[in-house]
Amino acid sequence: MINAQGIQVPPIMYGTAWKENRTAELTSLALSTGFRAIDTANQRKHYVETAVGQALAASGLPRGDVFVQTKFTYPRGQDHRIPYDPRAPWPQAVRQSLASSKAHLGLQIIDAYLLHGPWASGGWHDIDREVWTTMEALHREGTVRLLGVSNISAAALRSLCAEATILPAFVQNRCYASTGWDREVRAVCRTHGIVYQAFSLLTANQRELAAPRVSQIAARVGLTIEGLAFRFAAALGMLPLTGTSSATHMRADLDALAIPLPDADVQALESLAG
Repeated sequence: MINAQGIQVPPIMYGTAWKENRTAELTSLALSTGFRAIDTANQRKHYVETAVGQALAASGLPRGDVFVQTKFTYPRGQDHRIPYDPRAPWPQAVRQSLASSKAHLGLQIIDAYLLHGPWASGGWHDIDREVWTTMEALHREGTVRLLGVSNISAAALRSLCAEATILPAFVQNRCYASTGWDREVRAVCRTHGIVYQAFSLLTANQRELAAPRVSQIAARVGLTIEGLAFRFAAALGMLPLTGTSSATHMRADLDALAIPLPDADVQALESLAG
């Protein structure tokens, strides 16, 4: 388990993006396979939040056994199905989106609520400050347990951490080997005790993971390439996300976290950044 501001969080998360009409089926499969952390967003363009709620209800699992994370997405990240009034003031829009998420998911309390990317690329805007202040209020009201942000630069994260009354518990970014596995953002996270959620570990790093030394390490420690990527991320202190649609891969990804990975192999995989 991973400690996020005093709350224990499962060490790997199932991501529900891009599942469309298979969302309920695959989320149910993930839960039955053993995943206990689910990531979604109130962004119909890429997620079907209502189907995640259906899977949660059908699972029969106690509410406290499943960690559920969703997001507030600005209009520029939405299609025409915006789940709040885009003309409303930002505090009202955030509250409308959260109320919609709670209805979709069938939950009264959301475990983690993330800002789905800052307003502008690279920076931290006054609109972000207004949205974050509203998210802090939701946290104080007990509607959400933890806060976070995704798709953020190191500079914007530093600004957020310097200004926030309640620090983010999570940062969720695409994790590229070419940037030292998002080295700069992860450094800010370490400074502030933020858990880094590694998204797109496989699709963002296909060339690097195809390197012969990766196959050699995987074979030696008894892991699939995918499992090795997630185990490596965990070794660096990340919380990895997987969105696989394969029951076999789901089981392998869960099992991978228990496999010992020597420090020398971790260092070799870090060096894939070049």
